[in-house]
Amino acid sequence: SEPAPEPSQTTAERVTMSLDEDARWLEWMTKQFESIAGDDKEIDLDEFKTALKVKESFFAERFFALFDSDGSSSISLDELLKALDMLIHGSETDKLKFLFQVYDVDGSGSIDPDELRTVLKSCLRESAISLPEEKLDDLTLALFESADKDNSGAITFEELKAELENFPEVMENLTISAANWLKPPDVDQKKRHAPRYLTRAYWQNNSRKLLFLCLYACLSLLLFVGAMLQHSQGGAWFMVAKGCGRCLNFNCTFVMVLMLRRFLTWLRATWVVRVLPLDQNILLHQIVGYAILCYTLVHTTAHVFNFVQLAERTEFSVWEYLLTTRPGIGWVKGSASLTGVVLQVVICLMVLCSSTFVRRSGHFEVFYWSHLSYVWVWSLLMVHCANFWKWFVVPGLLFLLEKIVGIAVSRMGGLYIVEVNLLPSKVTHLVIRRPQFFHFKPGDYVYINIPVIAKYEWHPFTISSAPEQSDSLWLHIRSMGQWTNRLYEYFRQPESQTVSPKRLSTSLRSHRQLLKNHRFCNIKCYVDGPYGTPTRQIFASEHAVLIGAGIGITPFASILQSIIYRRRKQNCPNCNYSWCENIKDSDMKLRKVDFIWINRDQKSFEWFVSLLTKLEMDQADEEPEGRFLEMHMYMTSALSKNDMKAIGLQMALDLLAKKEKRDSITGLRTRTQPGRPEWGKVFQKVSEENKGKVHVFYCGSPALAKVIKAQCEHFGFNFYKENF
Repeated sequence: SEPAPEPSQTTAERVTMSLDEDARWLEWMTKQFESIAGDDKEIDLDEFKTALKVKESFFAERFFALFDSDGSSSISLDELLKALDMLIHGSETDKLKFLFQVYDVDGSGSIDPDELRTVLKSCLRESAISLPEEKLDDLTLALFESADKDNSGAITFEELKAELENFPEVMENLTISAANWLKPPDVDQKKRHAPRYLTRAYWQNNSRKLLFLCLYACLSLLLFVGAMLQHSQGGAWFMVAKGCGRCLNFNCTFVMVLMLRRFLTWLRATWVVRVLPLDQNILLHQIVGYAILCYTLVHTTAHVFNFVQLAERTEFSVWEYLLTTRPGIGWVKGSASLTGVVLQVVICLMVLCSSTFVRRSGHFEVFYWSHLSYVWVWSLLMVHCANFWKWFVVPGLLFLLEKIVGIAVSRMGGLYIVEVNLLPSKVTHLVIRRPQFFHFKPGDYVYINIPVIAKYEWHPFTISSAPEQSDSLWLHIRSMGQWTNRLYEYFRQPESQTVSPKRLSTSLRSHRQLLKNHRFCNIKCYVDGPYGTPTRQIFASEHAVLIGAGIGITPFASILQSIIYRRRKQNCPNCNYSWCENIKDSDMKLRKVDFIWINRDQKSFEWFVSLLTKLEMDQADEEPEGRFLEMHMYMTSALSKNDMKAIGLQMALDLLAKKEKRDSITGLRTRTQPGRPEWGKVFQKVSEENKGKVHVFYCGSPALAKVIKAQCEHFGFNFYKENF
């Protein structure tokens, strides 16, 4: 069948669909029906469930029963199109009646508490939310008591409609989101915008990077042209080869400068950070790496064509020029051609093993070990080119100094992992005894080596504890590759083998599970760092927006804890009034912080729920300029408030949260929002607060980074992404 279109149209757009679009939708829906229905041209319940792709069959059965207007236990095309036409083009009342009929399981014309509980239980399963039975009862009671205005013991249609009117965002876009094939196709009428790279906002927000790239391009051009003119007597191909060769001399040393982490961390504390794009050194390193690949390919190709011309005039063949030392080309026993071929192969392999596919598919070790071949590249370049050492000597000395300092720092003092917590979604929380000489800033990262896991491997992770926490260092490590999985299994397996095979009570099993996931230890490790990241600038911002996706919360965990230490809550001894005072700090310019955490499932919130709870408790009840810290939680597996299958659940969660002053999903005061953030609305609200220049800090998946960065450019916000 044809791919399902994206559900991107709003209710208003659907209402205004033209006749041509309606005809196109009807034709498309007919094809979809024929691809799902059998020879009888009818859809039975099993086919309907398969097509609906819902997690909980309750809604599929209810929708099927309501679509099956003649009660034949199958749905015809006419019945389906009639129902869909009402759901898409019908009035709010029509849609509300359909919603009411879904909840009215027995068809009595009213919804009793048992029916409501059944629906909410199915809603929880559909949204992948796990709550105790007692909490489900509380949700049912909260929604039922609110909707049953006359205390008759049942909810009528008019009462449900009145209750829904208290939730305008639901009424605004009440629709079904059960299956893609139940959606009208997205008619391609997107507004034509200027390309992102041609907008004024893009040039303003990327001015340092663009200026740097322009200077880099101009310098490369000057080097290329200068080398060509210097060797103009050798012919066109020889000139091209020499031009690329000089550019390679520069780039093969410059690519190293961009990865001098300790040197760049020091520069971040100086005025240079306002001129050079130090926060994008990884991106620039990648750009220079691809430039090296291109230069080597052109350099090699030009030499091959030059050798073809030389072979016609000399006694040596093309293969002798390429693969032997007989022609005597090169300053070390005629080895320039041989070393050039080896360099070409090694550089191609390095670039291939550095691709996003390799690094993100759980094969970080391939990237890591292949990248260590830079030592061979520099050694071969010394032999290949007589002048390379002139380009290499200064950066090489800096690189050597950085390595020596790094080794010395990592081996100084005894670092030990003293505590381990195994968290949901295979996250390992390491607590390392912090040495006195180790100083870092919020959001910094370190390289860690744990010999019992892998003797020679070093892996980078963000420090999740605050600098003010003097006795320990925290790392939260998500199992995504070979090394991280070995780490998790190492701390899980020994304890799992000690579990008694005897029958245990529920409470004892829970206690043993807790012990299995938490243990004290004394395991040797080495730490290299710390190294700075863009988040070092957070306390120099006026309005900071911190966005963490999944385990991307780790740098912000450090920052948020540091905020706790820098802001002291004060309580009036005579009343309940409380306020916050900033501890005197010349670096602290923050006036407002918005923290946004996006998780796929409910259990992921457990990683830092104790920290977030403490943050909420330490917030002042009232502050003259409004709340200093606002938290926003999003759970992407939960169905949004606009989904008909989730409307009742989200209303109940809202009502119970207001009553208990606590979110049922996380236990925090902050209400967890279902689905994904609408970034346009989020940033519009931030912009309207007028708390000063907005700086957005992000850590998470690259795909989401592109979306957020585009929105930041639209609103004129500065965007920083964690890269290491």
